[in-house]
Amino acid sequence: MKRKLGCMAMAAVLSLSLAACGSGEKPAVTESPAAGTETTAAGTETPAPAEAAPADGGTVANKDKPLVWFNRQPSSSATGQLDMTALNYNKDTYYVGFDANQGAELQGTMVKDYIEQNIDAIDRNGDGIIGYVLAIGDIGHNDSIARTRGVRKALGTGIEKDGNINSEPVGTNTDGTAAAVQDGTLEVNGKQYIVRELASQEMKNSAGATWDAATAGNAIGTWSSSFGDQIDIVVSNNDGMGMSMFNAWSKDNEVPTFGYDANSDAVAAIAEGYGGTISQHADVQAYLTLRVLRNALDGVDINTGIATADAAGNVLSEDVYVYREEERSYYALNVAVTSDNYKDFMDSTMVYAPVSNQLDESTSPAKKVWLDIYNSSDNFLGSTYQPLLQKYDKLLNLDVDYIGGDGQTESNITNRLGNPSQYDAFAINMVKTDNAASYTSLLDQ
Repeated sequence: MKRKLGCMAMAAVLSLSLAACGSGEKPAVTESPAAGTETTAAGTETPAPAEAAPADGGTVANKDKPLVWFNRQPSSSATGQLDMTALNYNKDTYYVGFDANQGAELQGTMVKDYIEQNIDAIDRNGDGIIGYVLAIGDIGHNDSIARTRGVRKALGTGIEKDGNINSEPVGTNTDGTAAAVQDGTLEVNGKQYIVRELASQEMKNSAGATWDAATAGNAIGTWSSSFGDQIDIVVSNNDGMGMSMFNAWSKDNEVPTFGYDANSDAVAAIAEGYGGTISQHADVQAYLTLRVLRNALDGVDINTGIATADAAGNVLSEDVYVYREEERSYYALNVAVTSDNYKDFMDSTMVYAPVSNQLDESTSPAKKVWLDIYNSSDNFLGSTYQPLLQKYDKLLNLDVDYIGGDGQTESNITNRLGNPSQYDAFAINMVKTDNAASYTSLLDQ
């Protein structure tokens, strides 16, 4: 009940701010439905109904089979511009993820609020400077870019570059002269503090894998040796890196650490001093990832079981997701997880109750799906997202082949899509967001 009320409250705030969340990664929500959408009684935009698929999946050309991109949105790794060719690959192509900008601003606000509420204990050496270090996941990934910008915006350390807050790592910045950031200021209880990003780097290992937890654990060791008690806050683009730094140094030194993803170990660690995390509603994302494929395969309105209830009673409320027709994308909304509500998020692999009902196999017969995860070692995808997918695939009567990549090369994944004709649909999680053609070229053959 607490979780539901929290989502409803967040939705009320977001209704005023969603249109302003664009940071360059995703276009702003349009004020009125675009062509090709329907509008529900409540005014929600929904995609137009999909055309019925042939009863015999074998008669459908691979290039015409349902495709969902998930977690890593097709886009330029240099600019963040969406790859609309990939997002419009065929009439049954969609993206499923979460609202990166809304979540990024939420993370930044969570860190700022924590500082203000705990100011007497935060400035560990009493120098009047709130120093933080930042673990960046992947400098070319939209979500990583958004989270870095969100933190810098909230703390006042961001500098604009090409119309957006600069998301480049600074290396070290103990004197506050780095070109990618500036010193922020924060007034609490009548006293003014300087906020400084002491250091930040992309967490990429020697093999090229990004979002690397081990690299983050090594980095905090180096930073703590260099900066000592100048580090007052640790911030991470995700919980995998955040928990690595927390376990390696922050926990023993009682330095609050903030992550993103609401992984079960991170949520549990809040009781031990982990500062907080962001739930990107992985339960809703995993459901949507497979649900849009199920609907396209059944030839029903793509919004069945999403904005409108299906025969089993599955339906999502407007406070947990948003659909943007111009991007052909479904985004789950985010929720801050702190010491106030963390007990409501302890099990990150529990299916979302409103969409937990089994479909009737007579109307939704078994279909075969090829699904890959870019890195089998990714903490969030491996410990949270895939377990949820494996629960929903049974509820939706989908026989899913799960393929785990190495997080370094597309070929490690695409080499295992040798016979796409044996599948009825595809769910793709790319290594790099601008490599969609590596996958669609296999379906075009």
